[in-house]
Amino acid sequence: MKIHSSKKQNTNMFKYLIAFLFLCLTTQASPVRKDKVVPAKILQLKNDSSKLQLRNFDQQKISSYRQQTDFHYNQQLPGASLWDRFWAWVWRWFSGVVANGYTGSFVKYLSIAALTALIIYVVIKFTGTDLRIFTGKSKSVNIPYTESADNIHEIDFNAEIEHAIGNANYRLAVRLLYLRTLKKLHNNNLINWQPEKTNQTYLQEITDPYKREQFSLLTTQFEYIWYGEFFIDQENFRQVKISYDQFNTEKL
Repeated sequence: MKIHSSKKQNTNMFKYLIAFLFLCLTTQASPVRKDKVVPAKILQLKNDSSKLQLRNFDQQKISSYRQQTDFHYNQQLPGASLWDRFWAWVWRWFSGVVANGYTGSFVKYLSIAALTALIIYVVIKFTGTDLRIFTGKSKSVNIPYTESADNIHEIDFNAEIEHAIGNANYRLAVRLLYLRTLKKLHNNNLINWQPEKTNQTYLQEITDPYKREQFSLLTTQFEYIWYGEFFIDQENFRQVKISYDQFNTEKL
């Protein structure tokens, strides 16, 4: 029984070996499949048989353009002015001083400082800049009075107002109109004028509500023009003067 079983196993192994060899030979013998090349289709383009339309320039429009100065591009540029030539000379001289290696350091820096000072001077002169801005001092304004020195009992208002109007100093004229109004209120015992008092103090001293309201409008107008440095021309001053004349002509 053991011998028969061994022979049977050998027979099966031989069959498997034959099948394996056959499979290997079959795989190697099969040809490699090549990709199929499809030729590209050539398209035939149709000839363009449409007619070309030749377009010409409008000679009338060209002539009209030639007559307009905006289309003239052959204008000659103006020559350099005397001022331009001066600055060109300055920069050439300055470049020569800086580029010259033989120039001493002291002379070079002195030339740079002189040129800088010249440029600053020219800019200040042409722009009208007040040099007091560098010292922190404000520009003084020549006016006949100062607020602390005003004495309504010593001023000839009619003459001073006419003088201010004649000099077109309408801001000062408005101030004189206001001071003259204070004098009239004081003379009518509506206020007690004192140099150290403020305008708001005078408003509180007026007991008549209507007069206080009208004087309050004049006070606001005066402070806006005088302290606010509001520019006032002849026409604006005429309207302001009408307001003061109406207030002073009314019975106080």
